[in-house]
Amino acid sequence: MNYDPIKKDLGIVFNKQPFLRKLFYKLLDLLLLRSWHVHRELKLWRKTNPSALILDAGSGFGQYSFNMAQQSPNYVIDAVDVKDDQIADCNAFFQKVGLGNAVFRIGDLTQPIAQNKYDLVMCVDVMEHILEDVTVFKNFNQAMKPGAMLLISTPSDQGGSDVHEETGESFIGEHVRDGYPVAEMADKLKQAGFEKMEILYSYGAPGKIAWRLSMKYPMLMLNASKLFFIIIPFYYLITFPISYVLNYFDTHSKHATGTGLIVKAWKS
Repeated sequence: MNYDPIKKDLGIVFNKQPFLRKLFYKLLDLLLLRSWHVHRELKLWRKTNPSALILDAGSGFGQYSFNMAQQSPNYVIDAVDVKDDQIADCNAFFQKVGLGNAVFRIGDLTQPIAQNKYDLVMCVDVMEHILEDVTVFKNFNQAMKPGAMLLISTPSDQGGSDVHEETGESFIGEHVRDGYPVAEMADKLKQAGFEKMEILYSYGAPGKIAWRLSMKYPMLMLNASKLFFIIIPFYYLITFPISYVLNYFDTHSKHATGTGLIVKAWKS
């Protein structure tokens, strides 16, 4: 199944007014388990970094840049993505809400980015879409200041992309890989020059159920017919309380395995 057509439809609806865009970001933060994990890590990082230059690598709808830009004017965000329509939408929205400390531009992460520039690189829901991952990791390392942190959220090989058999196909058509084994992720980061890293599983037992309730089933419905846009709000009224509790437990638990990875790596 392809997410991009559904994302485009959602963008048309929520880009009409700034308050709708903010509501959309809030819904993403509540419904997407990866958002829970990423925001948890960003909150911890902010405690020791009151000001920073940040790269949002693969910014998508811009929700993580919005979160960081709102936290403090001392956070300056360069956000890059390959989709020009999303870049234009994000720049227009950020201008409307008066957040001048985040700028969006077209960027190819497989090309050199900068030299010793960033204190933090956020890369959420991106690496599963890029074949040349070691090249991207090297570009990140090159763009980071010594001591800077790289934060990645991506599927694991333990059922990530909803693949449960060796020959199974990804539930998400845009993915070029089903997920990373922990050892492979660690090895590729080392090839890119990272020595210190922490790789944790996300989407453990509670998260797997939450993902099906909050993402898989609604996306299947919307992919089948746009008429389900009318039904979806009522669906979430029933399922959201369950997903919320499951997301909380997944975020506040350590998992021996899981379908996602939260990766932190620091430049020496």
